[in-house]
Amino acid sequence: MTAPRPAFPARPGLPGLQGSLFDQGSDMGPGPLSGIRRTALGDGGAWVDHLPGWFHGAGALFEELAGSVPWQAEERRMYDHVVAVPRLLAYYREGAPLPHPALLEAREALSGHYARELGEPFVTAGLCLYRDGRDSVAWHGDRIGRSATQDTMVGILSLGDPRDLAFRPRGGGPVALRLPLGHGDLVVMGGSCQRAWEHAVPKTSRAVGPRISVQFRPRGVA
Repeated sequence: MTAPRPAFPARPGLPGLQGSLFDQGSDMGPGPLSGIRRTALGDGGAWVDHLPGWFHGAGALFEELAGSVPWQAEERRMYDHVVAVPRLLAYYREGAPLPHPALLEAREALSGHYARELGEPFVTAGLCLYRDGRDSVAWHGDRIGRSATQDTMVGILSLGDPRDLAFRPRGGGPVALRLPLGHGDLVVMGGSCQRAWEHAVPKTSRAVGPRISVQFRPRGVA
């Protein structure tokens, strides 16, 4: 039988994080975005930008967020059952102070870089803590609010052990793109990605440590 995990894990209870050998400096913050690479998803205007190792000091930021963010466990109804959401969550609405100034720096860097394409800044931050390979997020698109009918962007900063972020067409089909995200990697989903495609962080039987995903969104996108 699988041992249960606490809903609100104490900081020492999280598995150890294997820090990147390339992320041991004292500086913490985003790097340049000049090396970002774009991949088109199909021919309907959806795309994904990817930049490994964008954020410097990702291991240190992970440790601070894991210990200071007020992580919440949530439950959702599925058919006749109420089930636990397989990850811990935190949300910072527009205007709310972020849990670390480096996240504000990262959000402002993304807003500046994508200002011409997006036409507005990123203003919210949602955080997910994946404690181990049993935690996951099912196939979905961020289609609540304006993103249900309009093109938009969602930027994700990944901290901690790598986990795959997979993409497939909306409604099913084979995985078209799989990105192993961790150690300060950045991915930005844009165009019609939320409406026409789905993404997921699948469960894994591999021995993996914890990971924090930070999602930056514009106003009215969830």
